[in-house]
Formats: sequence, C-alpha cells, structure tokens
Amino acid sequence: MRRWRLAPWAVVLVTALAACGADRAGPSAAPAAARSGPASVSGQPKVGLVFDLGGRGDASFNDAAAAGLDRAEREFGLPVRTLTPDSGGVNREDLLRLLASQGYGLVFAVGFAFAGPLASVARDFPATDFAIIDAAVGAGNVVSLDFAAEQGSFLVGAAAARKSKTGKLGFIGGVETDAVRRFEAGFAAGVRQVRPLAGIDIRYLSQPPDLSGFTDPTRAREVALGMYQRGADVIYHVSGGSGAGLFEAARDTSSKGTPVWAIGVDSDQYQTAAPPLRPFILTSMLKRVDVAVYETISTFRRGEFHSGVVRFDAASGGVDYATSGGALDDIRPELEALKGQIVHGEIRVPVKP
Repeated sequence: MRRWRLAPWAVVLVTALAACGADRAGPSAAPAAARSGPASVSGQPKVGLVFDLGGRGDASFNDAAAAGLDRAEREFGLPVRTLTPDSGGVNREDLLRLLASQGYGLVFAVGFAFAGPLASVARDFPATDFAIIDAAVGAGNVVSLDFAAEQGSFLVGAAAARKSKTGKLGFIGGVETDAVRRFEAGFAAGVRQVRPLAGIDIRYLSQPPDLSGFTDPTRAREVALGMYQRGADVIYHVSGGSGAGLFEAARDTSSKGTPVWAIGVDSDQYQTAAPPLRPFILTSMLKRVDVAVYETISTFRRGEFHSGVVRFDAASGGVDYATSGGALDDIRPELEALKGQIVHGEIRVPVKP
C-alpha cells in the first residue's frame, strides 16, 4: 500500500497518532492504515469545511483555508460546503456533526479551538475522515496539519528589527493561547537574533475562553495606536480578522508624520488588504494553509488518506515571509541566510516565550 505523499515542494514530517479513541491526543509508534470509500456525489467525494471565528473574508487564516478548498473544487470538480460558527463559537461541534451526518467524506476543522469538539465527533463518525489545522487529535480518522509558526515568526521578527528605527517593536495577539504564544516566541527570538537590546511591547486582545480577540479590529486599532504612541515603529499581529485594525493604525500614525510599519500573518496581507493600507504593510508571516488543505483533499480523493501529524515548516516551504511591495528587498539576503540556518538546524527557534 502506498504511503501518503504530498506535492514535491513539501518535505513533511509525518508522525502517526494513536488510533485508540478520539477523546484524547497522543503519539503512537505505528501508523494508521489508509482509509478508503469516501462518500461521493456522482463519483466525486464530498468535502466540508468549518471555518474558525469570522469565517471567509478575514483576509488571513480562514481565507487561506478557503483558497485551498476553492482550488480543489475548481480543479477536481468536487461538491463542497463551508460553514461558519456563531460569534461565540459554541456551535463548532454541531457544525462538524452536521457535515458528517450529511455524508461529507472529508471534513476540515479550521483552528485549534476545534480540538475538543472534533475528538468527540470523530469518535461518533468513524467512517468519516477529518482534518484539523493547528491542533493534534489522536484518532484513526483524523489528520492533524501542524505549522512551524515559530519559524516564520522568527523571520518576520528579524525583518522588523532590521527595519525599526526606534528599536521598539510590538506584538498583538488575538487570544492568549499556547498556539498564539508560539508566534510570539518566534517573533521575539527573531528580533533579538539581530537586535539583542530591542524592546518588544506585547499585548493580547482577549483571554480564553473569550475568543473575541480574533474578530475585533476596533480593539486592535486602539492597542496598536497606543503602541505606536509609546515609540514602537513595527508591529506584528496574530489576531485573524482583528488585524485590519492594526493596518488602519499604521496608516493613521504614518499620515501624521511618524512613519511606521505593520506585519501581517497567515496570508500575504499586502495582497489582501485594501489598497490604501498596503504601503504600511512591511511583510506577512506566511502559513501555507491553502496548500495543506489542497494536498489533503488530493490525497483523500485518491483513497490514500492517513491519520497522523503532517508538519509544514521552513524546510518544506510550509512557512515563510512575504516580499510583496518590495520593502524587504534590501535585507532579503540576510533573511534568506537566517532561513537557511533554521532549515539546517543551526538556529533552533523556541516554541514558548
């Protein structure tokens, strides 16, 4: 039986998870067998996807997942359906169950907050295959798509430090979870790799279980304006749809005579932001969620689905930094050298602040 292989660009690290019940996560020494017989319409398997808070249109994490699904729908002609949780996210499990009960053979859960709900649903629908982004669920019918966010954040941190004139940087996290603190750890390490004495102002928009920090651009704008007023001239956000508020703050601050930068996340936000905001976006930390979704669907439709963890890192091209707008052209050689050191293990980026 063939093992799951992704596209040639991706060198992935696959670690099997235990198929000993979806109510807990944990590694296993033995890989799960490939699954077969996906539910289909007119011979084509049905694929469902449940977005994280904010849904399609956040110009960030959700839109990256949507891009991969859209590509698969376009190229493979698959029947697809997307759903978005309510504002509090309390119906995540209900939406997963709905898609599974309607015969969707592969269902995506976009975000770490789905880990608990998916564990329960995967146990109750053993014939359905599931994929979760940014979390690990140990079940024989779940593949966990993990990104080395700390590595990409290290690179934009180094860029921020090089471009800063004040030596003061900012980090805005949507919600203070372990997943987001991983970005914070990488960013701080990158800053201090090239500018050890730089200061970093760190703020979170909400605390668990309140996840509103991912959908509150007004709050992000207020926090960013405060950071800029205190001297920060480059701010990195990891806050989903709230990031639009940071970009507005960068524009407003710069228009008053103090040039400042913002850094996006997940997608190339220079390309997705409104044109008037683009001149203030230095770069974005790229998580190739689009590729992960597309490749998972491609593997599933070939009947080669495997459970386990698939890791996307700097070596595989799964995380990187954006160069749109040309603001990094003068320091790209240095950033590429740092990326090479990460790939070859010469720099080990921390995952905790």
